[in-house]
Amino acid sequence: MVKVGEMAPDFVLPGYAKGEFKKYALNDFHGKWLVLFFYPADFTFVCPTEIQGFAHEYARFAKAGAEVLGASVDSVYSHKAWVEQELKDVPYPLLSDANKEIIETYGIATTDDNGAKVALRGTFIIDPDGILKYALVSDNNVGRSVGETLRVLEALQTGGLCQVDWQPGTPLLNQKK
Repeated sequence: MVKVGEMAPDFVLPGYAKGEFKKYALNDFHGKWLVLFFYPADFTFVCPTEIQGFAHEYARFAKAGAEVLGASVDSVYSHKAWVEQELKDVPYPLLSDANKEIIETYGIATTDDNGAKVALRGTFIIDPDGILKYALVSDNNVGRSVGETLRVLEALQTGGLCQVDWQPGTPLLNQKK
């Protein structure tokens, strides 16, 4: 299982983005901040709210110098159908971990009500050197906060000490006023 402060486990996964299928590797994002989030399954109830939440804030992640990747155990063809039928405009790739290897590596594998292996809601922030800086995993019944993910990304990028509820533009604890 991956731990904060360690190198993020490498991956090469097929993905779907903007009408195209392509392979994506962790190494493709070397030199950039990366927000990698896993969700249980396409065509569900909570998951589209998260996909759309990250899509709605995508420009803010890009402005902060971060790439966003979503991932589930569904196929790239399922991702394509879901985007075209329900989600419409998703500006970042949705990756397919159909072999379920990456969800095992990241320690977020679980089983759904039908006994199928799926991902828990895992959110990982990886720095430009490939070091895992943040990991949050929650039960699949509760959607994550995209705004909090963005706040944590921006806090990590300061390199300083950020107090509780720190917001961009506020002083760091180790910053002289």
